Amino acid sequence: MEHTFTGKWITTEEFARLAPRNIFHRQLEKVDLPCTEHRDRHILFRRRFSVSKVTGDETVFITADDYFKLYVNGRFVCQGPAPSYHFQYNYLEVPVSAFLQKGENVIAVHTLYQGLINRVWQSGDLRHGLLLDLVQGGRVVLSSDESFLTAVHGAYSETGVVGYDTQFLERYDSRAPEVGFEAPGFDDSTWEKACVKENDDHVLVSQKSYSLVFEEIAPVSVKRDGNRIIIDFGSEYVGYLRLSARGRAGDCLTILCGQELNPDGSVRYKLRANCRYEEEWILSGKTDTLDWFDYKAFRYAEIVLPDCAELVDVSFLCRHYPFDLAVGMRPAFGKNESLRKIWDLCVRTQKYGVQEVIQDCMEREKGFYLGDGCYTALTQFILTKDDTMLRKLIDDGFSSERISDTLLTCMDGSMMQEIAEYPLILISTVLWHYRLTKDKEYLAQNAPKAFRLLDAYRHRYEKDCLLRDLDRWCVVEWPANFRQGYDVNIEEGKVCHEAHVSINAYYLEAIRSANKIARLLGIPDYRDEKPVLEAFLRTFYDIKRHVFRDGENTDHVCPVGNAFPYAFSLFPDKEGRDSFLEALEKNGIEQFSFFCTFPVLTGLVREGRYDLLEKCLASPGAWLRILAEGGTVTFEGWGRDTKWNTSLFHMTLSFAATFLADVDLEDLFR
Repeated sequence: MEHTFTGKWITTEEFARLAPRNIFHRQLEKVDLPCTEHRDRHILFRRRFSVSKVTGDETVFITADDYFKLYVNGRFVCQGPAPSYHFQYNYLEVPVSAFLQKGENVIAVHTLYQGLINRVWQSGDLRHGLLLDLVQGGRVVLSSDESFLTAVHGAYSETGVVGYDTQFLERYDSRAPEVGFEAPGFDDSTWEKACVKENDDHVLVSQKSYSLVFEEIAPVSVKRDGNRIIIDFGSEYVGYLRLSARGRAGDCLTILCGQELNPDGSVRYKLRANCRYEEEWILSGKTDTLDWFDYKAFRYAEIVLPDCAELVDVSFLCRHYPFDLAVGMRPAFGKNESLRKIWDLCVRTQKYGVQEVIQDCMEREKGFYLGDGCYTALTQFILTKDDTMLRKLIDDGFSSERISDTLLTCMDGSMMQEIAEYPLILISTVLWHYRLTKDKEYLAQNAPKAFRLLDAYRHRYEKDCLLRDLDRWCVVEWPANFRQGYDVNIEEGKVCHEAHVSINAYYLEAIRSANKIARLLGIPDYRDEKPVLEAFLRTFYDIKRHVFRDGENTDHVCPVGNAFPYAFSLFPDKEGRDSFLEALEKNGIEQFSFFCTFPVLTGLVREGRYDLLEKCLASPGAWLRILAEGGTVTFEGWGRDTKWNTSLFHMTLSFAATFLADVDLEDLFR
């Protein structure tokens, strides 16, 4: 059951009377959202309270906008919430009995209002605040209100913004009076009383996904070269560098993090993903501990020490979604050592890559992307048999209908982007979820949403049974250099007037999936797919050459333009299908990337071509290339130089694990 909060949304004087700002719009609408004010605000809250006894059932219900870290009696408890829209905003239910004591206690919360328009949070909307209730024995014994004390954390200042306005680089000053604010004995006598947030419009829902878990990773090597210390944690992780150091008050350490080393052995802190991981830490004169708030993806760290400073301790506080591997490799594939290595690579990527949402890359964007997220979340479910993250993707994807009836590309953020294929993949994902869970109730909940989505596409874009005049970007394949000369103008930010084979193949597959959903529920088909298929073949298929043309206004043919028709069983004759398979066997799966590879592999499963599936997975230019280039997690493509801004911790290609896992793929993809 949902919790009804007694507490009030509290904030500081700065935010108390600000009205919420609407940051929602269609991508091609010209909207000015500078958001230069109220940014990178680290706001603290504290409250002393007493309990006569600890009963063992004490629970904190808590949320904050944009984010919080909760401490009780000086001990870290949890952080969150998972990103969500304000109209269905997540709160956490957190057991805290183990942190409480009889008598006086202290609850302390570090909140962040980032204030940027990006893919991470729905920020820039002026909705900062904290809300909490402490419940004991079914009774609220503490609630957020004006009795809480608040202060801005003076230790944090920005040294720049990285990625696509993704996060602030931090300068952490251990001399700030707020350092140690979470400790029970901290002196908060100069803090102000919290203010109640006026005009709050959050609609609260219990977070259905789990809180993050944390691992402390010790370095595998620490090397010193003069005043520089190079640290290697052995593999790529996501999280926070933990350092202890001592030196003179005002001494400034430079901290460089990266995913690779330069030829001279220094850390490449200017990442390929166009993030510059260079930050500062100012010492107090005592033994200090670095307290990063935001996280990064890295393997190496380089610490530049002032002359009299000394590094005392170092570790990596790794964060990730709970992960328990619940399935092994398909026995027939387990004998192949190359496939075993690929399996390990993808499992590790899944374990350490999934955060509070399914993100694409961990550095540049940190975005909850719908399209490739469908494949990543499906893989996570197959590996763990835990569907919480897959449900979050489905639920949050459909929830963006309130912003655009054809859904958004990147969910739960303030960056408005629309990609044409992604919502169509979601409809297939709903069907995949049912085939793995047999949860007919959840299927019935999502069927009307899927039908409304297809109605929106049909109303906006369909003409003569084909999609045209798309005011949404068609990716086709990504990175763009894998499009193989696809001869249709699909430039982002412009309307694509031409009907083309890729998006219409997705459209047909989505209609077929909707009809399969309807039949499973015993209701009428969504629509007759036959006229759509006839228009598709009439427009794009060259019956003489047995190939699909890229678009209605071109004779150009490329493998990408034929990959989706093969994957979705749209070839009308054996000659065309066989020709595609012959080319695939000759040229390998590495001729494709994210969006062709997964569907093509499902097509091989559907046809029982496990011989070719194994060959594609073990192709030296695909996942084995990532391994050959030293990858410990999957890249954004097949190699470090695949694209101009390659992420070296990118989740999508971990989907190889779906095809290597010991599950009934024939039933899943039929």
